[in-house]
Amino acid sequence: MDGGLATDIAAITDDLVAGVRRLTFSAPVTHTYHPLIYARSGYDRYVACFGATVKAVVLVGMNPGPFGMAQTGVPFGDVEMVDEWMGINTRIAQPSNIHPKRPISGFSCTRKEVSGRRLWGWAKQRYENPDTFFKQFFVLNYCPLVFMEASGRNRTPDKLPAVEKKRLFQICDTALQRSIDVFKPQWVIGIGGFAEKRIKDALKGMHLKIGRITHPSPANPKANQGWGLQIESELAAMGIGLPDGKDKGPS
Repeated sequence: MDGGLATDIAAITDDLVAGVRRLTFSAPVTHTYHPLIYARSGYDRYVACFGATVKAVVLVGMNPGPFGMAQTGVPFGDVEMVDEWMGINTRIAQPSNIHPKRPISGFSCTRKEVSGRRLWGWAKQRYENPDTFFKQFFVLNYCPLVFMEASGRNRTPDKLPAVEKKRLFQICDTALQRSIDVFKPQWVIGIGGFAEKRIKDALKGMHLKIGRITHPSPANPKANQGWGLQIESELAAMGIGLPDGKDKGPS
């Protein structure tokens, strides 16, 4: 990995961690996980393997899923996809305050991250080799934190109180701006409406092409109707070319 780029990404990540770890969140949030602290080894490996060059397209998700990045440190990081397709498997530590219904098993986690399986499964089928996919794309999350309620239910950043969102978003906006300066993409694309909105606010005035693709979450009814084909149509409408081939992304 390029030394300068590695240093830049590490500095951005360090500053992002330092900023968000000072924040506190009120009820109904009872637990907050920081994967960029306890699963930093997975994230660093992901960046080292696939973030060494500028990218044509940066895809931006909302925040870590409980069975994805929360377990592996990789955005949308379903264990099987990260381990078997990306070839990443590292020791994952533990959060400082563990929710009894949301244990961290790292790469031993047997639960599937549906959003991650759809995203990386599409990339695998369309590009086969991860190095080929990452020559064109890179995937980041806007917010690095996982929020949980007492029941174990996931709480997304858009549901936080306004004051808490403002403090969090200021930190995340800065990290996104700096990351885009490093990767120098032509396109920055939100995976879902929340990410698109945050991109537009954070990158205002940077004269980038901004778009949106359908979020792959099973909670999104549209995503359950052939997600891979949908986002290929959405990317094509933006003028983003994909490799030729008969295979299309999985649903």
